[in-house]
Amino acid sequence: MVKTIKRKKALITGITGQDGSYLAELLLRKDYEVHGIIRRSSTFNTSRLDHIYRDPHERGTRLFLHYGDIADGSTIYKLLETIQPHEIYNLAAQSHVRVSFDLPEYTLNVTGMGVLRILNAIRDLKLNTKLYQASSSEMYGASPPPQNESTLFLPRSPYAIAKVMACEAIRNYREAYGIFAVNGILFNHESPRRGETFLTRKVTMAIANILVGNQDKLYLGNLEAKRDWGYAPEYVKAMWTMLQQKKADDFVIATGEMHSVKEFVELAFSLSGLNWKRHVRFDERYLRPTEVNALQGDFSKAKRKLGWKPNVTFKELVKIMLNSDFKKVGINKKV
Repeated sequence: MVKTIKRKKALITGITGQDGSYLAELLLRKDYEVHGIIRRSSTFNTSRLDHIYRDPHERGTRLFLHYGDIADGSTIYKLLETIQPHEIYNLAAQSHVRVSFDLPEYTLNVTGMGVLRILNAIRDLKLNTKLYQASSSEMYGASPPPQNESTLFLPRSPYAIAKVMACEAIRNYREAYGIFAVNGILFNHESPRRGETFLTRKVTMAIANILVGNQDKLYLGNLEAKRDWGYAPEYVKAMWTMLQQKKADDFVIATGEMHSVKEFVELAFSLSGLNWKRHVRFDERYLRPTEVNALQGDFSKAKRKLGWKPNVTFKELVKIMLNSDFKKVGINKKV
């Protein structure tokens, strides 16, 4: 008698985002049945998934989308009870740091409390489910670089405060209830699927628009802030790898390199044949009430225990994003 191997099921919150779409692709390649939670909207918000989505009525479909919201505990409970996933990846959040100052209560409710709702559902339903929590380098805030898993959290925004809450909830429920729950403390990671209101994509999209004459000026805030920028598809592989370990643990995922916003801008404009000083202007509205000056991740633990390391360089990342946005506006050239 042939023994059938049960296909793994994964649930992704935030599946419509940059990381969620790349993670869904990865899991489908690994023959998972993938479920994603999407919020109800009057406009379509699944563009990042269109290339992998199939009608659920078709035979062999392995990607299923469900309406829900991590701000709604009862829906989360019902979905977990119905799907019974082997793995959960909690990527959903109000993830814009500057906006979190304008929407602090909402940010804490979604970004902070969301994971607590998931943890409680896993505990109460007694599920044998592994949980990945998308933690953030923003939690380190004012702690000087380089930052690793032992670095003190000194959050400098409502977003960072919410992420610290979620991170500590993961650690507490791991200890208290034996839930296999991990924190992936990811430093900045970008791609052509990054939202256009986020700095890196704002820059590359502006350059593409400048080249075709649709824009002339780009308004930015703090050019001196320094960040550790990596390539998102490589980072979602680290997420999956964390849940394949025998023991739950927390890991910093980063490149170990630090570059200023000004460096990113200068490189992107230079590669495009433009003088950034002619187009970039300062706008104080983009400043945060409390700034995070420097983030640089030490990923040595992930390299040692997960066998993970980044491959795409800073310059290659900028090129990938520029070429994608060039294509988006109809520019038939690559940098």
